[in-house]
Amino acid sequence: MYHTIGFIGTGSMGSAIAKAAAKSALAETILLSNRTPSKAAALAAELPGAAVSSNEEIARTAQLIFLGVKPQMMQLVLDPLEPILRKREDRFILVTMAAGLTCDRIQDMVDMDCPVIRIMPNTPSAIGAGVVQYCGQLVTVEELDAFAALLAPAGLVDPVPEGLIDAASAVSGCGPAFAYLFVEALADGGVACGLPRDKAVAYAAQMLEGSARMVLEGGQHSGALKDAVCSPGGTTIQGVRALERGGFRSAAMEAVIAAYEKTLKLR
Repeated sequence: MYHTIGFIGTGSMGSAIAKAAAKSALAETILLSNRTPSKAAALAAELPGAAVSSNEEIARTAQLIFLGVKPQMMQLVLDPLEPILRKREDRFILVTMAAGLTCDRIQDMVDMDCPVIRIMPNTPSAIGAGVVQYCGQLVTVEELDAFAALLAPAGLVDPVPEGLIDAASAVSGCGPAFAYLFVEALADGGVACGLPRDKAVAYAAQMLEGSARMVLEGGQHSGALKDAVCSPGGTTIQGVRALERGGFRSAAMEAVIAAYEKTLKLR
């Protein structure tokens, strides 16, 4: 359905989604634009069917226009594109991944009632292990289905009501940073106990991946899985006790809530 797709902004998130879209092979042409052209060129060299372009060319030709732009920069980027979009006689869809900006807000910024898809991806989407929530406004069911198929190589591509997008972003969009902190902290603990750094990192990361798969594929509650590791009087329950003493679960909850509250302020 989407012959040409364009990415305005090829930072971490834009690049991750572009890589997923390229893997699907459902778009004939992928156009990439970035304010630092060398970044777009480096990404284009990795992706089949991709070419370096400009914001203006993407606005003129792409059926899907991905806006990989920070919320505070969105208006500046869209202002010069508005007259180009207005002249188009074919159908196009704007795809925003900017935290806090609703579909309505994007339409206000271009002063057009154009179709908008809002997504909240995360960086692991680049390797097919990500999460992408999406919703649409003035978009048909067929277009949303085609969009989900295009991004399927990213990982879990899940439709949610727009009212839940900000909360979803706080969990899975910001979550990788929290997970990396956890991996780093576990590895530091291993190093303190005598493990070489490379082994400590590998063990911590692989453990986290395996534990996540147990939650997703095992059908058991995460609490039950935790209990199964904690033998009475054993070593693991003492580690859990130390985490609870340090406020581990409370800190994790507060991290998600803080990210969510910041997202609301970006509106």
